[in-house]
Amino acid sequence: MLTDAFLRLRDSRAVKLIRAFIRSPWYLAVNVLLMVIAELFSLELPVFYIYFLFIVVIFLFDEDLLGVMVLFPCHYLSISAVNNPGKNAETLFSDPSRMTQLVILICVYGVLFTARLISMLLLGGKRKSPELLFGFLFFAVALVAGGAFSGHWGSRTVTFGLVEIASLAAIYFFFRYAVNWKNVPKHYGMMLFLALGVGVAAQIVGMYFLPGAIVDSSVQRGQFYTGWGIYNNVGCIMAMCMPAPFYFAIKRKEGWIFSLTGIAFYLAVLLSQSRNAMLFGTVIFAICVVIVLIRAKGWERWKNLIAFGAFALVGLIAGLVFRERIENLYGAINEAGFNDAARFVTYEACWKRFLEAPWFGSGFYYTPGTVLQPDTDMWTTLDNATEVKGFLPPRAHNTLFQLLASGGIFMLLAYLVHRVETGILFFRHPTTEKTFISVCVLALLLTSLLDCHLFNFGPGLVYSTLLAFAEGDNLMRDKRSKFTLNDFKNLKIRRKKKE
Repeated sequence: MLTDAFLRLRDSRAVKLIRAFIRSPWYLAVNVLLMVIAELFSLELPVFYIYFLFIVVIFLFDEDLLGVMVLFPCHYLSISAVNNPGKNAETLFSDPSRMTQLVILICVYGVLFTARLISMLLLGGKRKSPELLFGFLFFAVALVAGGAFSGHWGSRTVTFGLVEIASLAAIYFFFRYAVNWKNVPKHYGMMLFLALGVGVAAQIVGMYFLPGAIVDSSVQRGQFYTGWGIYNNVGCIMAMCMPAPFYFAIKRKEGWIFSLTGIAFYLAVLLSQSRNAMLFGTVIFAICVVIVLIRAKGWERWKNLIAFGAFALVGLIAGLVFRERIENLYGAINEAGFNDAARFVTYEACWKRFLEAPWFGSGFYYTPGTVLQPDTDMWTTLDNATEVKGFLPPRAHNTLFQLLASGGIFMLLAYLVHRVETGILFFRHPTTEKTFISVCVLALLLTSLLDCHLFNFGPGLVYSTLLAFAEGDNLMRDKRSKFTLNDFKNLKIRRKKKE
């Protein structure tokens, strides 16, 4: 904002260095490193203050808010296991002093974002409407109207619906206007998710060191969690990040190195101990392998093929040689087997809810037959229908049944319209980057078939970020910045001659 008021600042060496750094891989790496430190060592508040300093600098000196955009998923993924309010009584959120600091930071963020958005809208001239505008508005109305005319609609439904649509759409809409997409460096979105994937993989390794995670050489996956979610949530985000290195396997020379990174990401998904993520992560991994082998050319294709073949061979040998250790590693999963954790009971209950009110559903808080047990991911059968108390409603662990039960045909139709719009966004004017973004989104949609990720607020932030980069790809097509890592290393700032 200062550079808008004082135009000479734009040509200063310091401002140019700041802008170059924010658009470099180093900026992404620093923020993800801070994210990992915060989560592993319970240093969220100090890290949030560092993020706040970055935000202030960006607001004052950068041309847009691209650097702020990447901080949203970092904030979400920074909460540590120690400060998980569902697992521990005394946390960051139960301490009045630290909670006050967080509230103040959030309020300051709100003022800064509002001021910057207004200034950009006023100075930005006429802009094209967002491509996903109608679908998101339709879906927002459906979420808020869930349970209308059923006798189970109320203020809690409105509040939950607004928070849900905000998690899915706020980043997309805000940064659609707050970023000058024509000046975003090529590959920036995929670089972000490559960095996030490294960070989440480190957090997955960290879960193995939690108290009670390993007992008598046997893994207890029930003790696997971070501050922002249990092993299922972590596995979902890891699966969403997995396509990023395979994008660079196509785009970079010696891309097989990135294929090895993608394989490491897949192993991290397997280590998450989430059956859902392991299942659909394997599907996503296979899709990425096929895309790489199709799109890579010449010797690069053969190098990638050798990398994938070597992984398959090593995996087979390891499975034979270390069979006992692998069985211990996945003992909890073997014990669970094909246990559906009462999901089919839940789906049956959701269908009953839909039949009771097929047009607008029975709302989010009315649950005939089942209810989510407190502080667990398990459902239990009830003799009678009940109104669920608390802000978070019991969720269906399946997107289709959730939509039908909570909002009926109206909500399902709204969601399908949104899905059609996102399909058009991804496949009209196709690019490699949008293809891999769509695979990242597919990971969320697939894992949401057996879990409630799409109706958890955190994955929604990541989803919204992906959609913003997908639409940004359309806006900056053929007019991208050519800035690369080497440009940052060899950056030479020259003052423009005064006219």
